[in-house]
Amino acid sequence: MPLDRLSPRLPGSLFALLLASLPLAAAAETSPPPHRLDVQAHAELEVVPDQATLSARLWERTPAIAQRDASGGDAEALAEARGRLEERAASLIQAMESAGLERDAIRAGSLRVQPEILHDRSGKNDEPTPLVRTRLERPFEVELNDLDRLPTVLDALTGAGVDALDGVTYDLADRDTATDEALSQALQRAKHKAELMAASLDVALGDVLSVSENQAPVFQPRMMAMSADARESGGATEYRPGTLSIDATVSVGWEIEGLKSEE
Repeated sequence: MPLDRLSPRLPGSLFALLLASLPLAAAAETSPPPHRLDVQAHAELEVVPDQATLSARLWERTPAIAQRDASGGDAEALAEARGRLEERAASLIQAMESAGLERDAIRAGSLRVQPEILHDRSGKNDEPTPLVRTRLERPFEVELNDLDRLPTVLDALTGAGVDALDGVTYDLADRDTATDEALSQALQRAKHKAELMAASLDVALGDVLSVSENQAPVFQPRMMAMSADARESGGATEYRPGTLSIDATVSVGWEIEGLKSEE
């Protein structure tokens, strides 16, 4: 509605105030946004792991029998294989405790049962005969908080007769502190870049206008697979932890002062 139609209905002082506020509102709507400097920075933090998890497996198999005879299964052979497996598992845990590990540091996984199909070519007609056997497997994980004991524990595992050593996973006990440090370094890097750019452009940095994480700190435990059979490698001392990388990326925007506007 036009203002000249409103004026008779409004008190004079209120109408005058309304008219006075119009230029201010228009100025606010048309005021240019502040000049800003946007910077993206990346930080990569190298940390030395202080934890390790060793993965190993034990397994036993039932005797292979003709597939046509295995429809009902061989409960006795299965029970015997499971008994041998559990006996070896108990010996492995005892060996780990003898190596100085606490019982809580040793985790035995669930029993896995898997049929295996074989082909016997020893027949007279040279046609393969399908055979079947059952493999019972139990995985183990051993956690270490002292990496200096890694060779000793590897020797104990191989001495206990594990069928497979799947590798060593290196980790950090305090991940939060490390990821916080990576993020802090990324922000410091962003500030350094902004100050360098501002000095080169002969402008001054003002308030921070925006901050965002382009990539949150990423931490990934590193797996090192065993390079040879557990009983033949003999290379426990070659498993050095190395370092782990944590990456972080941020974007920060500053208001800048002293930049001349283009006419």
